Amino acid sequence: MIRIPATDGTLTAYQPSSKARSTTPDNTPFTSRSVLAPAHVVGDPLAANEPFGPPLGPPPPQSLDWDATLAFRRHLWAHGFTVAEALDTAHRGAGLDWPTAAELIRRSGAEARAVGGKLAVGVWTDQLDPFSPHSLDDAVKAYEEQLEVVEEAGATAIIQASTALAQAARTPEEYAGVYDRLLGQTTRPAILHWLLPEWVPGHTGYWGHAGHEESTQAFIDLVTTHQDRIDGVKVAPLGPEHERVLRRRLPDGVRFYTGDYDTYTDLIAGDEHGHSDALSPVFDLIAPVAAEAFRSLDAGDAADFRTRLDSTLDLARHVFEGPGRSTLFFKTGLVFLAWLGGHADHFRMVWAEQGARSVPHLAQAYRLADELGLFPDPDLAAYRIRQYLDVSGVAQ
Repeated sequence: MIRIPATDGTLTAYQPSSKARSTTPDNTPFTSRSVLAPAHVVGDPLAANEPFGPPLGPPPPQSLDWDATLAFRRHLWAHGFTVAEALDTAHRGAGLDWPTAAELIRRSGAEARAVGGKLAVGVWTDQLDPFSPHSLDDAVKAYEEQLEVVEEAGATAIIQASTALAQAARTPEEYAGVYDRLLGQTTRPAILHWLLPEWVPGHTGYWGHAGHEESTQAFIDLVTTHQDRIDGVKVAPLGPEHERVLRRRLPDGVRFYTGDYDTYTDLIAGDEHGHSDALSPVFDLIAPVAAEAFRSLDAGDAADFRTRLDSTLDLARHVFEGPGRSTLFFKTGLVFLAWLGGHADHFRMVWAEQGARSVPHLAQAYRLADELGLFPDPDLAAYRIRQYLDVSGVAQ
């Protein structure tokens, strides 16, 4: 038995599972949907990965455990997912600076070539000082520097909205000119990634319009103009109905990638008007079960797809719970469960975020994952959760 703590201080005896997952991973890409899994990174336990840096100073460079970080990408490829690299799930913009992100992209590109895996990578402007003004040319050059690294890695570019661009560009024509230039340099159809001002206030006025509908129409016009250069788009946050409306407005052949972690089964399954594809960190969390669901969908068994993917909702909702942008600390649950699952030999994170979630939250995440049969070695997971709870003051 494991004594699982609740937030009210009570303890519940839990009998862990003893049945390991028996499904053999299949690295064949899914055929019914395009599914991208943003992957987490693991901190170097011997590095000075301090949270946020000294007072009034920039955060110190963060060091990664490269073996554990790359091994998890091989885990995702082994189940058929496209790895989405160097996004916020990998602490991009929250501890991972551009030089380290560039090294991550290069290493992931080499790993992808070695195993035949698919890779998509975030292209941004985070090498620019966020507290200094920048010109339109500064933003373009920053994008182009990153795009060159992504192209050399053989990856699909995920072109992310930029606060530096939002500060410099004023008119729809200026935005269109920047994206025209970037899309003209990609050798593969790109994904456009637009976070709305509800999550990033610095994106207010993106696409050159103050109003949401005007901005959305300018975005759709851009996509339509370049639809042969665009694989798909991700726009967040959107409620399910707004997502369905927007994806119907896209030109034929352009995918809408959902990042939803609450109703993703319905959005991906779709309706008579179409379906969403997926670009969501939830697949970092539930890869083995989700892969089985997509194999069922590929085989035409939509009911089994729904049953399998619906079984993951409680865990996903728990790990991503919290206010704001998918809660800033969802990554803590991802790295914790990966450690319990044997994908790393320690639980250390960039910016010391292993302490960003409470002991009851992580203990409950373990229980939900174990009930789901997510762990390849449930005995190892049980041993490690007992270790964690013991050193956290919950005697076992």
